[in-house]
Amino acid sequence: MLTLAFDTSSRTASVAILNGRILVYEAVMNTGANHSEVLLSAIDEACRKSRCSINEMDFLCCTTGPGSFTGLRIGISTLKGFILATGKPAVGVSSLMALAMNVDDTRGIICPVMDAGRGQVYTASFLYDKDGVLNQVEPEKAVNPDNIGQQPRNTVFVGDGAVQHAESITQHQEGAMIRSRSHQMIRGFNVGILGQEKYRRLDDPQASAFSPLYLRCADAVAAKSIFS
Repeated sequence: MLTLAFDTSSRTASVAILNGRILVYEAVMNTGANHSEVLLSAIDEACRKSRCSINEMDFLCCTTGPGSFTGLRIGISTLKGFILATGKPAVGVSSLMALAMNVDDTRGIICPVMDAGRGQVYTASFLYDKDGVLNQVEPEKAVNPDNIGQQPRNTVFVGDGAVQHAESITQHQEGAMIRSRSHQMIRGFNVGILGQEKYRRLDDPQASAFSPLYLRCADAVAAKSIFS
């Protein structure tokens, strides 16, 4: 199954092409530019270097949140555009679950932590089962880093939020292990693997309703009219 997968939920953006579970191409970008400026060109570069086209993809997927409001809208809009143009099946996957997949050498709880701005983080809890399948054990939430909730001893924390708030996490979580900065970025490869697994479970993988997962209201609000 030739798969195009991408993530735009955080400061970085990632694009990957997979052939089944084999990685063909992957790139992670952290240029500081808006994702709308880099995503399509990055996908075009991925296809060019992989010697394939969007029309040759069997399947498409991207992250749907939580994460940057603008980034999620850009990613999901791009995915919907590809669906309309190609008719290919597609799904959206959790950005936190994709981040949790950066940790694959533990039998304990994995707690991905993404910086949410305004002094908050996005987080959830995951655990690999005996078959090596990653399962969510606590729902996504937006909280103050001090209020992540008590996790079992030796929980592994991963992501830019975990690195940024490492001192607070280690103070409140007994035996907490913080993964290094090299583990904090969401990989397109992980998005692709999760997408393929979800695709196999769905009866209608080309459902048209792809909605961003927002865990709080947007910072921007409509201004009141001076005439109201």
